[in-house]
Amino acid sequence: MNRDQSDTHARELDVVRRAQRGDAAAVAQLVSCYQDRLFNTCVRLCGNQADALDLAQSTFLRALEALPQFRAGSGFFTWLYRIAVNQFIAQRRGERRRSELLAEHIRSDARRRLDDGPGSAPAEEAARRELAARVQRALLQLDEEFRVAVVLRDVDGLDYGEIAEVTQAPVGTVKSRIHRGRSMLREILAAESRRTIGRASV
Repeated sequence: MNRDQSDTHARELDVVRRAQRGDAAAVAQLVSCYQDRLFNTCVRLCGNQADALDLAQSTFLRALEALPQFRAGSGFFTWLYRIAVNQFIAQRRGERRRSELLAEHIRSDARRRLDDGPGSAPAEEAARRELAARVQRALLQLDEEFRVAVVLRDVDGLDYGEIAEVTQAPVGTVKSRIHRGRSMLREILAAESRRTIGRASV
């Protein structure tokens, strides 16, 4: 950890400690700082904004309840990630909904990776949006353990150790899930491309 990261962690820890002592302003600061980032992650996990909002809200409520148990050994957002993932898996296992989820664009980091910048032709922008929607639809076809691993690694940029901490799985298992999840994504996208080509040739 470099000096800037160390200073940032120290400031974050100070806010967390004040929140643990019941400082309402510190609690509001934590929510304000992390709510957008957490919501973006929840969208990628859930596939639609309504469920993502529910998940983000339940995550914050659970985090506030558990705040006295937070320890400085991990970053606060890594801790939030773990709560969100646990809440997501619990909801999935409890509800087992099979209704079709709305396709959403991959946002934030993923969108920036696909974006060539301003001035792109409308056709290119439409192609990027379609690719983002295809990837999101493919993600929703993965079992939650593979979806979580791929999203945390390839979209949110967590390292293997952080993902292991979030998912409470060994690093080796994390790497295996990411590898298998990526492979399944490629297979799903390739199959969709073949179907699209087949329909176009009819």
